Amino acid sequence: MDIKDVIDGAMGPFPDNCAGYMNPPATGPGYIAALKLSVGTVEADMDEGLEGIVSYDRAECEDAYIGQINMLTASSFCGLNGAVWGYDLARHDDLAADDVTARWTLERHDGVPVPIRSIAPLLDAGYRLFGTRDQRRFNPLPGAMVVCANKSRTVNPQKSTTVWAGLAIAIAEDRTSCANLFIEDAADTEASGEKALLDLQQNIARSILRCGQDQGVKYKEIFIGHKALQISSGTVGCSLACVPYVTLPPAAIPTGAAPADLSGMSLGEWEAALRLDPLPPYPDAALI
Repeated sequence: MDIKDVIDGAMGPFPDNCAGYMNPPATGPGYIAALKLSVGTVEADMDEGLEGIVSYDRAECEDAYIGQINMLTASSFCGLNGAVWGYDLARHDDLAADDVTARWTLERHDGVPVPIRSIAPLLDAGYRLFGTRDQRRFNPLPGAMVVCANKSRTVNPQKSTTVWAGLAIAIAEDRTSCANLFIEDAADTEASGEKALLDLQQNIARSILRCGQDQGVKYKEIFIGHKALQISSGTVGCSLACVPYVTLPPAAIPTGAAPADLSGMSLGEWEAALRLDPLPPYPDAALI
């Protein structure tokens, strides 16, 4: 599918809120994938189940707001009928140049070097689509059924430990026949040790290229990052790597524009066209 057709077919029924993919009615079979990586904590003063609920809920509410949704877990692909927010449409201004800096490269199965880039612009893009808990924009409709690629880790440590989540997206070279791939990972250093945290991103990138080899898919670039938070005994921590698959609301389309026009807009141009109030800078202090 042409990316413009995907976007035109990814409009949902709610005026001001994103809807979950497959929530009827929509304008077509398309969906938009937006990236989110968060951590949340709560004092360990209830019971294990309740502390897990609240810490997970806080992770959903931190940075890009996706609170109050019924999250349905899916496998981790953005297919031919999907588009990536901040990449395919409302492209992040930091990705506008063709020579976006690579953090390092890895060789894929056919010998071609694949650039590994920071995921920060795509996380910022998701943040600027959904808004924050206190300054919401086009967050998913409260109570909506939202299919998400996701992994999380909740831990109540006996000693100081670090809870973390990693997220990556690999962009397929041929998007007329191949899907983009998401990899999510989450754990804590009490279980996995410090070395796993130090090697995390490289291992995620290696796993992507192995999946590509297994499937016969060539990925042309990978965006990757992780967030980590040190927590102490008496605190429950939750890390969440998540990609909601949504349809957009009419209010997210500038006056006089068609949904497909977002494929030619930068993220900044989209915000300006909608005259959106600026958000605080993306809280990336924990992003590595």
